[in-house]
Amino acid sequence: MEFMGYLRPDGKVGARNYVAVIPSVTCANDVAQAICHQVQGTVTYLHHQGCCQMPPDLERVTDTLISLGQSPNVAAVLVVSLGCEGTDHERMVKEIAATGKHVEIVHIQELGGVSKAIQLGTDIARKLVIEVSSLQRQPVDVSNIIMSIKCGASDTTSGMASNCVIGYVADKLVDLGATVIFGETTEFIGGEHLLARRAVNKEVGDKIFQIVEQMENRAKAIGCDMRKGQPTPGNIAGGLSSIEEKSLGAIVKSGTKPIQGVLEYPQRVTDQKGLWIKDTPGREPEILTGMAATGAQFMLFSTGRGAPQGFPSMPVIKICGNPNTYQRMEQDMDLNAGRIITGEKTIEEVGEEAFEKVLRTLNGEMTKNEAIQYFSAIDIHCLGPVI
Repeated sequence: MEFMGYLRPDGKVGARNYVAVIPSVTCANDVAQAICHQVQGTVTYLHHQGCCQMPPDLERVTDTLISLGQSPNVAAVLVVSLGCEGTDHERMVKEIAATGKHVEIVHIQELGGVSKAIQLGTDIARKLVIEVSSLQRQPVDVSNIIMSIKCGASDTTSGMASNCVIGYVADKLVDLGATVIFGETTEFIGGEHLLARRAVNKEVGDKIFQIVEQMENRAKAIGCDMRKGQPTPGNIAGGLSSIEEKSLGAIVKSGTKPIQGVLEYPQRVTDQKGLWIKDTPGREPEILTGMAATGAQFMLFSTGRGAPQGFPSMPVIKICGNPNTYQRMEQDMDLNAGRIITGEKTIEEVGEEAFEKVLRTLNGEMTKNEAIQYFSAIDIHCLGPVI
């Protein structure tokens, strides 16, 4: 089985062919955004990090931006640097270029300010877009697929329908030799022992328990219990009574296959295939960034109450488990898994529909959030204070 993708110099396969304009620090966001407004075929990542942070977080931000630039959905990169940021923009350029991509950089302070940086950046971005626009899709095996998965704005139908559909697709892709990554460590709480049982070895199982404990300890460090933020008010209004109940529904989307390992937030997947965990929070702006940084070509996103957002360089396929929500928000939802709730379809039938949608998306079909460009709200998950 094959799909049509963009073969990159490092052997990875993309589903999109963007030029990424990457601000190395939040202070460069407006310049990056202005460049993208001028040049079709570009995307940018408007984050709020990169300065006045602890060294581990500055390294974390640098590594995450590198991984975003290395994404197979990105064909070339323009880094926008202020000049005095805490992130390592020189390492960004070097490590992204190591994948064989054309990478350039503009320095706002060295150029003499914003207007000059926008002018030069626009010229460079236009050149890069023209350069990569002639790249053609090629037939590649489905084992090259890297799928990320998430649930958001969940209600009781998420665990009963849309998460089940994603679990079906996850199992199918792993059986076909592909890679699947899931996260939302906060939504393992109460169900982490079930995930640890599926670990390929004790080391991976212990790591699953460790990341859950670390996530809970970060909440306790400011005098709170994690359960005061999870479930969210929307989850509770949708019928989810506790974080344990939410977790049991959330982990359904991972399917049933063995868990190969746990990735840190900035990490890309290795060449080892199968099912992986990435240690992430549950909130969309941060987890979508972390999942795009894995090298995933797309995401399957389950929702019950209706979460419409996406990500600049990673198509997000919305699968809605609630038939009433789908009816209200059909312009934002890509697939109606609510038909499982009403008895019109089985999990397997909707799962096959979702798999066909995946292949069409990989081949170039837009998701609904892509079509309306609803994907600017992104950020990078950091662990320490802003100082």
